[in-house]
Amino acid sequence: MAQLGGMARQLACCCFLVALALACGVALGASAPRQTGPSKKLPKMELQKFSFKKTGGKRLYMISCKKEQGKKPCVMSCPAKCPNECLASCSYCMSFCMCDIFPGTSCGDPRFTGGDGNTFYFHGKKDQDFCIVSDADLHINAHFIGNHNPAVRRSFTWIQAIGVSFGGHRLFIGARKAAQWDADEDHIHITLDDETVDVETFKGALWVSKALPNLSVTRTDNLNAVMVELDDVFSINVNAVPITDEESQIHNYGKTGSDSLVHLDLGFKFYSLTKAVDGVLGQTYQPDYVNKVDISAKMPIMGGAPKYLSSNLFSTDCAVSKYRGNNEVAGHVVTFAS
Repeated sequence: MAQLGGMARQLACCCFLVALALACGVALGASAPRQTGPSKKLPKMELQKFSFKKTGGKRLYMISCKKEQGKKPCVMSCPAKCPNECLASCSYCMSFCMCDIFPGTSCGDPRFTGGDGNTFYFHGKKDQDFCIVSDADLHINAHFIGNHNPAVRRSFTWIQAIGVSFGGHRLFIGARKAAQWDADEDHIHITLDDETVDVETFKGALWVSKALPNLSVTRTDNLNAVMVELDDVFSINVNAVPITDEESQIHNYGKTGSDSLVHLDLGFKFYSLTKAVDGVLGQTYQPDYVNKVDISAKMPIMGGAPKYLSSNLFSTDCAVSKYRGNNEVAGHVVTFAS
């Protein structure tokens, strides 16, 4: 992609972020209105994930989009801070890192970006489940894994799985545990009402539920990346990622050779939340939500973990639960995939 001048590039990037935020159903900024109430389905984001194997050299990988009639061809590269993996929009001829700040994301040592555009951390607790979104007809819990580093006297946590309850159904999306990360192995495990969802392993592969034709899973990369969509309700961008030795060293995670701490980086998009929605992430979509987190802090942390605690991955018994749906589904409760 041709290099833009400083001012021109900033303006182009700003326009792209605003357009993308509007596509997500929210606008960036603390005072921006949140999406509530039933609404028409918003257009899908035309984003593609690109991954390149790391090499010892400084080779610059280029992404080329197909030329549309009457338009110049688009060629770009991943941003400097994520040169080997990024999302790209051919429509805007721009790319950005997987965990850039967009409403509805959850990445790493759980860092959320809320519906109000503000970013905060919620650490939860190892081996426990917390409700992150709870609404009248939709409830999402997250299962946390963790690692304690005695050298810094601190415990770190990540989201390893989510349990999505809707219309009497249970959708499980989890990351398989692995001692050593293998990029040529698929670490994402999905089930619907205890039945395994089997999606072919190539980019663009599509699975559609026979029982629920409006539920689909699409691979956004050959392995370890999918988009799970329930029409008119939600889209969830899912990426299974490990903690690398480099990350562990930089952040003092204390990673050992027995566990690569595979977890999920998530991007949520909601289409029909009510004004009463709650949960760690859900509350930030309330139209009158007042953010009590000190967002000016180096690490803004949301407290109050006990009120979000759930008894298991598919339980809707957290103190802030708003779920009214039927969650009685035959079968055992899955807490994690291994």
